[in-house]
Amino acid sequence: MPISRPKSTPRRWLRIALALAVVIGGAGGGLYYWQHRQPVLPVGIAFGNGRIEAEEIDIDTKFAGRISEISADAGDMVKAGQVVARMDTRDLSASLKKSQSAVAQAQRAIDEANANVVQQTSMALLARQELDRATTLVQKGYQTQEVVDQRQQSLDAAAAGLKAAQFRVVESEHAMEASTHDVELYEVNIADNTLVAPKDGRIQYRIANIGEVLPAGGKVFTTLDISYVYMDVYLPTTEAGKVKIGSDARIVLDAIPQLAIPAKVSFVATQAQFTPKTVETQSERDTLMFRIRAKIDPERLRAHADRVRSGLPGISYFLLDPKIAWPAKLQGSAGP
Repeated sequence: MPISRPKSTPRRWLRIALALAVVIGGAGGGLYYWQHRQPVLPVGIAFGNGRIEAEEIDIDTKFAGRISEISADAGDMVKAGQVVARMDTRDLSASLKKSQSAVAQAQRAIDEANANVVQQTSMALLARQELDRATTLVQKGYQTQEVVDQRQQSLDAAAAGLKAAQFRVVESEHAMEASTHDVELYEVNIADNTLVAPKDGRIQYRIANIGEVLPAGGKVFTTLDISYVYMDVYLPTTEAGKVKIGSDARIVLDAIPQLAIPAKVSFVATQAQFTPKTVETQSERDTLMFRIRAKIDPERLRAHADRVRSGLPGISYFLLDPKIAWPAKLQGSAGP
């Protein structure tokens, strides 16, 4: 029995051809859209992809101890000097009280030594006067030399007593100074067990909880410094070599494409990355990439601290030629 071919075969191939045309046309349209959605940049402006980053600052313990209080959490905005946590300082407080008592005792010893100096000074003055009288009487024949010798011995003893009393004053003052230093040391240690935010920023992570015992250097928080926000990108040799420190830049985030954030170039790497082991040809030199950092003005960031984010992707644009004007879409705006 002969096998007959389906009559719909030509139509099926027609449908396949139409589908391929749609796919190819759609891909071409997508490529066209992608190419034309990018801003048309004049010669003298380079750009690269990156992510907004903020400088991270860890808030750590100086001494080993137990956390007794936490007064901030992840996501909170904190000011420089704001207390974010406290460590248990009962042992340090007890040592502080002991040193304060030693200071009070040293002060009493100083007062006693000074009183003794006054007494010994009076005794030395009296001994000197008695010696002078005895010497005068001997010259007139009314006193014996033995009495003069006795008066001289009394004066020498009084002078020695006065000197010893003065030494005791100095010794008491040194003891006072040492005890005062102990008090200052314990006060500093107690203050260092009060953890404060070093700069204005946002709490990024809270690592420890109340009651945890941490070693010296134990991390409690990680904060983002909202005054140091930047984007690192990589540019090829031909463009990186024209970027200068302090030159104008713009940052455009994917989340806010209509906003061009003014920035300045704060860093240009002196060594290339993605570098072959040996660079011998022009094509290999063209693959060298240098890290460039665009930093946003700190004053602008402080004015809009609540809008500062980290990790958002975007594009940084760099003005290679100061004579070139920014396109309208990259002129910059009042917001960060």
